[in-house]
Amino acid sequence: MKIGIIGSGSWGCALAKVVAENGHDVTVWSVHEEQSRMLATEHEHKTKLPGIRLPEGIVYTTDMQTACEGKELLVMASPSVHVRSVARQMKNDVNQGTIVVDVAKGIEENTLLPMGDILAEELPGARIAVLSGPSHAEEVGRAMPTAIVSAARSRSVAECVQSVFMNEYFRVYTSPDVLGVELGGSLKNVIALAAGMADGLKTGDNTKAALITRGIKEITELAVAMGAKEETVEGLSGMGDLIVTCASVHSRNRKAGMLMGEGYTMQEAMEEVHMVVEGVYSAKAAKKLGEKYRVELPIIEAVNRVLFEGQSVRDGMYELMQRDKKSEHTHLVWEE
Repeated sequence: MKIGIIGSGSWGCALAKVVAENGHDVTVWSVHEEQSRMLATEHEHKTKLPGIRLPEGIVYTTDMQTACEGKELLVMASPSVHVRSVARQMKNDVNQGTIVVDVAKGIEENTLLPMGDILAEELPGARIAVLSGPSHAEEVGRAMPTAIVSAARSRSVAECVQSVFMNEYFRVYTSPDVLGVELGGSLKNVIALAAGMADGLKTGDNTKAALITRGIKEITELAVAMGAKEETVEGLSGMGDLIVTCASVHSRNRKAGMLMGEGYTMQEAMEEVHMVVEGVYSAKAAKKLGEKYRVELPIIEAVNRVLFEGQSVRDGMYELMQRDKKSEHTHLVWEE
């Protein structure tokens, strides 16, 4: 297939490597002329994926028409905060029926829409899919075994994406629960900020395990309230992605949270990470969704207080621990 990758960051380049190695004709669009030239001459993203050689047949461009025109499948790999504006740039060059695969993870703050819905609004003639799961670019680029989920409302679209990306080290499952896959991928970034903050405070493994476990409960309750399926959140794009983002040295959300736990401000932490920290941009939207659907989200609310209300990480942790007594599973019945 002729494939365009829209975005030349670490994830865009890692996925370009996957599909190029699978035998497809790949063009990568970058907003930065200097970065596009570097990739074309060095065949390596020196800053984001150092040491990972990209196939020489990949074409690099800063011209959106070149990236999109005539392509059968496009991958939206721009940061979530830029998805709508980039989609508008693509609009005139995307053919009717083209499959557009979102790999950005986030929720738009003003509209509370996930990325797939934004693409559907901006590219009404396209067929939208989502690819998400526990998949750090640094490991995918090195062909480490990875499992991920292709979600679409149409089985044929999800299976097409599955066939394009799947190989001996990149296993792709399919799902019809687009909303569940997107919410899992977006909300886990907010929980990962909390897990990083705990690491910055050096509170230990017990704290991390509690945040992951209670975090997946918050994600599940909100996702189900919005119409997603519980089993989706229990799978790769929910629990799987949450575990890797809360625990991995590659996680930018965990790293930013850890720096804040060590005393950095939010802005200082984001500058130190040198990448877009998606959880910061999704946190407000997640809190608003909790309010809209009347779902209690104590960890997400605590992250918002630290990010936007000036609360210290230590005070936020203390408030979480001092909440009213609860039963872990309120639907279970006591014998006496």
